[in-house]
Parts: sequence; C-alpha cells; structure tokens
Amino acid sequence: MNKRDFAWTLAKGLEGVGLIVVLGGLVLSVSAGMHDEGMQSMRGETYGLAIGGGLFLAGWLLERKLGAR
Repeated sequence: MNKRDFAWTLAKGLEGVGLIVVLGGLVLSVSAGMHDEGMQSMRGETYGLAIGGGLFLAGWLLERKLGAR
C-alpha cells in the first residue's frame, strides 16, 4: 500500500468514525432527554456534534487535498 492509498483510507476512516461519534451523541442525547435530563442531553448532543463533526471535517479535508482517486 503506497502513501496515497494509506492517506485515502485514513480520510475515509476519519469520516466514518466522525459519523459514528455524531450518532453516539444523538443516541446519548435522546436517551438523556427521555429521562428528563435536559442539560445532560444538550451536553451529549454538543460533544457528539463537535467531536464527530471535527473528525469528519478532517477526513473530508484530507480527501479533498488528495483529489479524485
């Protein structure tokens, strides 16, 4: 595997992990909201979106820098 293939795989991995973290934040938010824990719900949602979105953005920027495969 050359460097370009590794970088592309890393970019796709970051995007995938980012989406999973966003989904985890959403599940945490809904779960806390069902138990009337409003601040915990908002915290889970915010952290999930911030961390997951950051990972996804890093992967997207890396993939964009590499160009079309």
